[in-house]
Amino acid sequence: MDVIVGTAGHIDHGKTALIKALTGIDADRLPEEKRRGITVDLGFAESMTGDVHFGFVDVPGHERFVKNMLAGVSGIDIVMLVIAADEGVMPQTREHFDICRLLGIRSGIVVLTKTDLAEADVLELAKMEAAELVAGSFLDKAPVIEVSSRTGRGVDELKAALVAATLRLPKKIDRTVMRLPIDRSFSVKGFGTVVTGTLSSSSISEGAELAISPDGDLVRARGLQTHGRSAAEVTAGQRVAVNLGGIDHSSVIRGMVLTERDVLRPTQILDARVEVLAGAAKPLRTRQRLRIHIGTVEALARVQVLNAEGSVAPGKKDLIQIRIEVPVTAVPGERFIARSYSPQITIAGGIVIDTFAAKHRRKDIEASRMQLLALMSAHDELAQTVFLHISGAGGAGLSYSELQARTGLRREFLSDAIDAGVTGRKIVAAGERYITRQDLDRLCTSALTIIGEFHKQERLAKGISRDALAAKGFKHLPPEIFHTSLAELQEKCLVIAEREIIRLASHHTDLPPAEAELGRKILAKYEQLGLEVTKLGDALAETTAGTAFAPKDVRRVFQTFVESGEIVKVTDEFYFAKGIITKLIGDLRGFAASSGDRLIDVSKFKDIAGVSRKYAIPLLEYFDRERITRRAGDRRLIL
Repeated sequence: MDVIVGTAGHIDHGKTALIKALTGIDADRLPEEKRRGITVDLGFAESMTGDVHFGFVDVPGHERFVKNMLAGVSGIDIVMLVIAADEGVMPQTREHFDICRLLGIRSGIVVLTKTDLAEADVLELAKMEAAELVAGSFLDKAPVIEVSSRTGRGVDELKAALVAATLRLPKKIDRTVMRLPIDRSFSVKGFGTVVTGTLSSSSISEGAELAISPDGDLVRARGLQTHGRSAAEVTAGQRVAVNLGGIDHSSVIRGMVLTERDVLRPTQILDARVEVLAGAAKPLRTRQRLRIHIGTVEALARVQVLNAEGSVAPGKKDLIQIRIEVPVTAVPGERFIARSYSPQITIAGGIVIDTFAAKHRRKDIEASRMQLLALMSAHDELAQTVFLHISGAGGAGLSYSELQARTGLRREFLSDAIDAGVTGRKIVAAGERYITRQDLDRLCTSALTIIGEFHKQERLAKGISRDALAAKGFKHLPPEIFHTSLAELQEKCLVIAEREIIRLASHHTDLPPAEAELGRKILAKYEQLGLEVTKLGDALAETTAGTAFAPKDVRRVFQTFVESGEIVKVTDEFYFAKGIITKLIGDLRGFAASSGDRLIDVSKFKDIAGVSRKYAIPLLEYFDRERITRRAGDRRLIL
């Protein structure tokens, strides 16, 4: 069993010496640390106790290096809150403890160090201060171990307490794609780039093709180690070193994430639930500039508080939006710490809800969005989580890749959650996208309303065009959503689609007697003209001369006959009676059958049709569109 143990506590309270007493390893690796006698950056050590392999992360205690401390503490399972018996609780003791609590760490031990330097009454006072600090927290009933790293007092007892704490750890739920928040990057002669970190989720196999986020550089895992030992595969919860091929170590910095290819995407806007520390000096306010720590990254950001007051009081929790100044990589459920910009003090922490949120303004954020965020933060059941993400996307729905980027779920978990939603009729597959049943029904209802309004305004028109319906009811939505909505309405027999025209199934275009008579006169005129028609305006003028019909009414009646197919549009100016066109098609096919020659040129077509080039070219182009003929060089093939 692999367990990561991290230290927390004030500077010079003996954290590094404690780890050396437990493991025999000096976690201070930098020359500056040796020279100054203080921990500046993260240090690492390991030991084996029984069947438990402990990986230790030693963090700096100085207030100037809290950002380094945060890069190491986010991946730990058990915290050792270190308090020097001769000094008691100090400022960084409190800040480190607050950070651990805000990060959701649920297991730990209180370690009183330097007991050989403290008188009995001073030691007792340190115990009381420690008890007061952790009262009501996850460390309230944690063991308190008295240790002297110099004499060895209490070291064996602490080892036993660590094993016991390991047995009490809750079972990890590992459902997200592989993520390794990088805390170090360096080059090893003969091997090249090496990155290290605590593997947050899933596993890495030797030879795997991976990506560095947020830059997106593609790399390959050429070799793997965990605590100095080579491995073919490493799993979540282990301290890991990965030898990367395809990138120079100078291109990789702390805060980046090693992850699967083509899954997670960088983001700069997060919706989250925040908790402001009870001891914070001021409320958290909209537009406040913060230092946000997620995984191993520190990034500057502005906050937008989503409640009506625009602030979150000390000791309170609420929904906020974080607008980060640089791209970061995060997944829902990931914890973060918020520190004030200046002076740099930890003031809040929380949990990420939505990693690809739209930019909100407090005065116009919809109540439905607030309710959705509240639901998303409360649910960890996968099918419901996936449903809520799709619901948050509204009518646009989400593709599979978008869903995976938003949820961070591994493929097997995401597919099962989607299938559960589809089977339960809460989610509909719309081509390559997914939309909620509620949103699809809303779009279908809207489409029916638009078609109905069109029928009222254009009572003689056969129906609305596909393009017009898409532009009015599905503007800015993916075409798959439009096609799925229309298919559903057709399946329910609510609309009828005839080529490019869509109408309600209940709609009929019966003309009043006077208008029907006018239409028959127009059709008769075109039948009389045959293939040598006049331009549209002239044909209509000749037909309706002396009548009381307004030009717009004449056009409407004419369009009804066009939509019914009795009059055929060849160009914007040339229209023909359907019977005339049908006869010409018969003449063409009859010529092909009798002559055995299916190829004709313009001249031959003019002879067959008995028309001039003025009509021959538009008619041939119409026949090409209708697949009566097909161009073959400068001739046509009769199909």
